[in-house]
Amino acid sequence: MRILVTGGAGFIGSHVAEAYLAAGHEVHILDNLSTGHGRNIPQGATLHVADMLSEEARSLFAALRPEVVNHHAAQASVKVSTADAVRDLAQNGGGTARICELAVEFGVRKLIYASTGGALYGDPERLPVDESHPIRPLSNYGNSKRVGELYIDLFARERGLNATVLRYANAYGPRQDPNGEAGVIAIFTGLMLEGRPVTIDGDGEQMKDYVYVGDIARANLAALAAGDGLAINIGTGQGTPVNAIAAALQSATGSAAAAVHGPPRAGDVRNIWLDCALAGRELNWRPEVGLSEGIARTIEWARTA
Repeated sequence: MRILVTGGAGFIGSHVAEAYLAAGHEVHILDNLSTGHGRNIPQGATLHVADMLSEEARSLFAALRPEVVNHHAAQASVKVSTADAVRDLAQNGGGTARICELAVEFGVRKLIYASTGGALYGDPERLPVDESHPIRPLSNYGNSKRVGELYIDLFARERGLNATVLRYANAYGPRQDPNGEAGVIAIFTGLMLEGRPVTIDGDGEQMKDYVYVGDIARANLAALAAGDGLAINIGTGQGTPVNAIAAALQSATGSAAAAVHGPPRAGDVRNIWLDCALAGRELNWRPEVGLSEGIARTIEWARTA
């Protein structure tokens, strides 16, 4: 089928595009390259450089008539969202509303939306967090991604849009830019390979759910044929302290630089990991790549990037 991946030059989107190509689909990528990179485009995909809010994006939908739209284009940094709430909302809320409008106008059979599990639920009432948990974001980023979900729900109810929402835990793996909208594993890997010290936010005992990007790509592949009308967590169901991540990376990279501790990060949820039983039932999906293997793959890629 013909699939359009927005944000397909980015970290996660490029892996999703690659998985679709491997499955035999025709893949087009819409990306303004503000944070994505041309080097991430998998061979066989067609890149269209345009912003999702532009008239060029509408023209692309009209020309391609994609059967599926996989929507990964986003402002993905909690730090950036804290500094500029309006920009964050315009991209994640307004951008998703725009994609919903185009999907309905041009007869898209299904929309798959990349949301967040790590930033959406806020401070958990229970762990692991399942999809029925109250939604109380602590950051502008989590709030704007929720706005995207609300637009999808509205378009589904009022205009018949078929969609699946995937709520990711903390993604990591090859192609995550340590200098961009990166998570802790990419940032620490980049610094350690350069022999520089890393700064751990707060005491480092905060626990997060780290899911390998290849596993995320498999979930997006499964969502082509399943999960209609659902919001589904994609994670590992386990929490790992940042201190343990730093220690594992230090051992794997051979870095001799000691870690230092800084202040806690504003808007950060201290402890969260996701219940992914629904993904198992609806998508027949479970994580396959463990943290130690995923870290080894990430470091191997970073050494040659």
